[in-house]
Amino acid sequence: MALYALGDFHLSFSVDKPMDRFGSVWKNHEKKIIKNFKKFVKEGDTTVITGDHSWGRKMSECEEDLKFIEDLPGRKILLRGNHDMFWDAKKTEKLNEKFEGRLLFLQNNFFSYEDYGLIGTKGYAFENLDTYEHYEKIRDRELERLTVSYEKAKEAGYDKFIMFLHYPPTSIDEQDSVFTNFAKEHNVKKVIYSHCHGVERFDDSFKGYVDGIEYKLVSGDYLNFRPEKVLD
Repeated sequence: MALYALGDFHLSFSVDKPMDRFGSVWKNHEKKIIKNFKKFVKEGDTTVITGDHSWGRKMSECEEDLKFIEDLPGRKILLRGNHDMFWDAKKTEKLNEKFEGRLLFLQNNFFSYEDYGLIGTKGYAFENLDTYEHYEKIRDRELERLTVSYEKAKEAGYDKFIMFLHYPPTSIDEQDSVFTNFAKEHNVKKVIYSHCHGVERFDDSFKGYVDGIEYKLVSGDYLNFRPEKVLD
């Protein structure tokens, strides 16, 4: 078995939102996802998909996109991204009930892989799209959700963790953040994130080892839609 991660599918089977206008890497990206999952991911493997699953704004517009994900090999854990409007943050439990046995939704809860607790939340980074005060409010709310995820895993007996975010763990030029400090303080071994698109954004945050923690960017276009192995 292996643990993989990949983010930013931006599927749009039921809405008119073609992605190839964002560059050639996005041309037929759905076919790339299928090809790479079938090549690398086995039925016993787990993949965490780190947000921005569908352009649909309500469940009826997302069902085909979620079915696409469901049909990919292996166990799939979904994290909430900033474009996942179908996912009401207060109704994650209902999503897990609705898709029981097919998909898992990570928010205010945790899942496991071998002896690791898989924890996560959407996160937030400052991108000059709102006021700094509003950014801090959203960031702190996401930190609270991450803390809930961690505490539930800790209560279940896990003592080492892999942390998943949709947004990068730091804003541009930050050398640390509430999320990196959380990782250092809570025995997080790896931090996996996405959201950063295009060559000009791929170095927005940490990659590689920082303070003994491994950071991995798994945006779909960064990896050409090949799932990144996180653990064997």
